[in-house]
Amino acid sequence: MSALTVHMPKYPDCWESCGSCASGNVFILEILVKPGDILQFDETILILETGKVALDIPSPKAGRVVAVHVIEGDTVDAGAPLVTLESV
Repeated sequence: MSALTVHMPKYPDCWESCGSCASGNVFILEILVKPGDILQFDETILILETGKVALDIPSPKAGRVVAVHVIEGDTVDAGAPLVTLESV
C-alpha cells in the first residue's frame, strides 16, 4: 500500500498583500475525518478558519485515513502535515 501525507497548501499571495481574507492566524476549525475513514477524491478533510473566511481542504486522492496530524484549534503554516492516507 502506498501512503500519501496531505500537507497544508501554500496560502495565496493575495493574503499577504491585501489581508482581507486572513486577518489573524489560520487555524483548524473542524476536522471531518478520523483514522480508518475511507475518503473519495476531493472529499473535504478539514475546514480552516482564516479570521474572515472558512476554507475546505479536500482530499487529493481516494484512500483510507491512517493518521491525523492536527487537532481542532491548531494554527497551521503552509507545508504542515494534515493527514496521511493509504491507497485502498
